[in-house]
Amino acid sequence: MSRVPPRQDHRERNNLRKRVMRMQCSSRARVGYHLDKLHLDNVRVDEIRLYCLRRDQIILSSRQQGYATCSKDYIRLPFLSHIVTQAAAHLARVGSDMSSSEEVSWINWFCGLRGNEYFCEVDEDYIQDKFNLTGLSDMIPHYKKALDMILDLEPDDDGDDAQGQNDLVEQAAEMLYGLIHARYILTNRGLAMMLEKYQNSEFGTCIRVFCENQLMLPIGLSDNPGESMVKLYCPKCQDVYVPKSSRYHHIDGAYFGTSFPHMLFMVHPEYRPKPSPSSFIPRLYGFKIHPLAYQLQVEASVHWKESRKRA
Repeated sequence: MSRVPPRQDHRERNNLRKRVMRMQCSSRARVGYHLDKLHLDNVRVDEIRLYCLRRDQIILSSRQQGYATCSKDYIRLPFLSHIVTQAAAHLARVGSDMSSSEEVSWINWFCGLRGNEYFCEVDEDYIQDKFNLTGLSDMIPHYKKALDMILDLEPDDDGDDAQGQNDLVEQAAEMLYGLIHARYILTNRGLAMMLEKYQNSEFGTCIRVFCENQLMLPIGLSDNPGESMVKLYCPKCQDVYVPKSSRYHHIDGAYFGTSFPHMLFMVHPEYRPKPSPSSFIPRLYGFKIHPLAYQLQVEASVHWKESRKRA
């Protein structure tokens, strides 16, 4: 019997491990099915369920703190290595029987993560066109490996050396996908996908009373990554707001850019609402407050305090 070369064996185990992680994040029901089929030694089903709950807590906590969740976070959990090893072995046994519909791409997995609902799935054909990626190689560390990860290509790793950079590559892949996403949603195909999300109210509604639950769109205050988090733009009052849920506070605004909402309404002007004709008018005992009233009150207060000191 021919022995599998160590390097090839490492790649196969690493790929199986990634497939298990993606299956866990993309379809909890399907993962539960596969885990129930495993004959785990000293690991009960309730412990597996506890692991899945703890895994979700780590993802949410990491993203609330602004950190990218990677495979290293999972490995810190007890009995995880045991589960992944046996799940990978089971996956290898049933891999030939799995249909293509159960395969999860990196893009599908990333967009399916909790907190990434604002993203749309960028077509791989768009990513493979080098013209669309012009200038990104100078902005992203480990650019080639990050691009290969997004496209689910076989990485050219060197065993243990690659494991040390795996976390950095995963973070670079998220950043690279975000910047590609900002360009993609300005295309006709990207605008159509984001328009569908907009119509389904996936970005939320404006909190301003006179906007009457107007649908909003994600926007960045800068096109440079790392400067500000994503905000929500209301086309009715033409103002920006912080997303209500904290799950979206970790998303960089550069992943949507400063031009997206305006481009969408330029291409689809029929969806642009009319400006709100109403605005809040402060009143006192039913009378409008004159704009100079507060200034006169400040001057009167200063004058009264000075007169008290002199007395």
